[in-house]
Amino acid sequence: MQGSAPEDEKRVPRPALRRSATAVAAAVLLLPLAGAPSAQAGQPRTDTLQRAFTEAAERFHVPRSVLLGVSYLESRWDGHGGAPSVSGGYGPMHLTDARTALTRTPEFSEGDEDARGDGARARKRVPAGAAQRAALPAELPARLRTLPTAAELTGIPAEKLRTDPAANVLGGAALLAAEQRKLGTAAGSDPARWYAAVARYGGQDSAYSGKAFADEVYAVLRQGQARTTDAGQRVALAAAPGLAPDAGQQKRLSASATKASTAPAGRRPECPRNVACESVPAPYEEFGDGDYGNHDKADRPADQRVSAIVIHDTEGSWETTLKLIKDPAYVSWNYTIRSSDGLIAQHVPTKDVAWHAGNWYINSHSVGIEHEGFLAAPDAWYTEAMYRASARLVKYLGRKYDVPLDRQHILGHDNVPGTTTATIPGMHTDPGPYWDWAHYFTLLGKPFKATAGPRGGLVTIRPDYDENQPVYTGCVKAGDTCAPHGSTAVRLYSAPDEDAPLVKDVGLHPNGSDSTTGVNDTGARATTGQRFAVAGRSGDWTAIWYLGQKAWFHNPQDEPVAVHAKGLIATPKDGRQEIPVYGRAYPEKEAYPAGVPYQAVSPLPYKLAAGQKYTVGGRMRGDYFYSPTFDVTKHAVVRGEDVYYEIQLGHRVGYVRAADVEVRSSGS
Repeated sequence: MQGSAPEDEKRVPRPALRRSATAVAAAVLLLPLAGAPSAQAGQPRTDTLQRAFTEAAERFHVPRSVLLGVSYLESRWDGHGGAPSVSGGYGPMHLTDARTALTRTPEFSEGDEDARGDGARARKRVPAGAAQRAALPAELPARLRTLPTAAELTGIPAEKLRTDPAANVLGGAALLAAEQRKLGTAAGSDPARWYAAVARYGGQDSAYSGKAFADEVYAVLRQGQARTTDAGQRVALAAAPGLAPDAGQQKRLSASATKASTAPAGRRPECPRNVACESVPAPYEEFGDGDYGNHDKADRPADQRVSAIVIHDTEGSWETTLKLIKDPAYVSWNYTIRSSDGLIAQHVPTKDVAWHAGNWYINSHSVGIEHEGFLAAPDAWYTEAMYRASARLVKYLGRKYDVPLDRQHILGHDNVPGTTTATIPGMHTDPGPYWDWAHYFTLLGKPFKATAGPRGGLVTIRPDYDENQPVYTGCVKAGDTCAPHGSTAVRLYSAPDEDAPLVKDVGLHPNGSDSTTGVNDTGARATTGQRFAVAGRSGDWTAIWYLGQKAWFHNPQDEPVAVHAKGLIATPKDGRQEIPVYGRAYPEKEAYPAGVPYQAVSPLPYKLAAGQKYTVGGRMRGDYFYSPTFDVTKHAVVRGEDVYYEIQLGHRVGYVRAADVEVRSSGS
């Protein structure tokens, strides 16, 4: 991703991976399939994976529903063409082989973005060699090497377990059966009796995270699921609403989890009860010549409101990330979520201000959550366990701080604006176009739906994630085409024609060049859940107001990538030919007391012309958190009289002064 450091471990290019047709052929060799040949012989079957679950369950005497439930929580039954997850897991059962799936470097290792983003202090530089000091350990934890164990149990070669979905399901069934044997519990068809084995499968290194994983699996079993996978396989899990884990197993596991989760005095993490969450504190200490790190003490929400939650990905492994957060010379964020099982670690109390977003105003008013993952590696996928744990945490934080669960307040790091014109090109671009915002907001209980008819005046971007596969470049090597993959973003053109140039971003490309298809180029991109004011329509195309211009996207009626919406819009007041837009909502000069340096509110290079309209995300009075020293007695919050509105400026948000705009309903 843009702004990352030289790699601490090089990603080895992978050969082309076998897809579903090869997997089907391999499954026939592995499993004696009953029945006569299909009347549709020669055509791909859509029930091959469902049958693989049935036959693996029979072979290893594991309830099929348990096998399906575990797989759903790991991968939602997707095979990802044999590519690994961000924690080195392969296939529907997420069999891990981290030595094969080498990692990249952490998000804040290097680059132009100053994660602190405070003009009153020197730019925050990450110490050289931080990534190299945080390489994976020589002895991998058990959760990162389950695939070799599955190979031993089944006799199936590791390569086949990585690339063949049917073989992968067999490996997962063998691991579950082995865990059941270790527990001294007889195999059987009763799903309730497999609770402890499921916990061991999901939490190889921790009873605490294992219990949370098992609880989530059994929630899936009670609810049921059905979907079509990335390989076109139709898989279903019937609901069992009355299912409860074996009481004895649940009691024993709860006792072990409680013991494992005991936090030091004063270090109990701020998390919902239905997730596994531990405290891994970030340091607050002085070092060097008057420097300190790696966050600022505050008293939110008493001194400043928490109004946003920022979603990041780590661009590195869990182990790398936890080593870096403990470095006082490094930067910080509030939480990290592990891919393999959804374990959450809290680092910075939410009352304090972490250095994570590259914009001090956003930092002062937000909580930052890092997710183990990679922006520019679309085949390095996020697990369902991580998505669900993250959604539970965000819902908890939303309730705690009254943060609305919408895309104006749940931001990606790539939606955070630069503070000044000079900082725009260096802003980070994670979690990027492969983070599934639609699925995430469904888990948050806030799916993106139409809220108006065609005259509502707004659209909410909502492509079908799996079907929407715009071409990106630069995932592995600059200029090279990225592997095809589902995406949450739609591409924006300067005219209603796919041969037209992409719209310009004068902040990201100050030389006036067009935006590009680069995976880190956000200049012509609208992302799922973002709302924009409609600027026009032409056939199958819709135009929106974007960075001071009309931006067109293909939106055919039979396969729309956006839905109608309504809400508040901001437009320049009558008589104003154009108005400025800002990257932070700081107070006016007169509000600063003696001893606190004035922070200039310099406009960004974008101009909003008369008649243009932009969706409003919130209203706020300008403020500035002054915290230049380790000594908190010298900190101050400056509050002004200027009022701002947050708007959906482009891919990133921006701020306009209330004095410059009229705010009204989009349908008026």
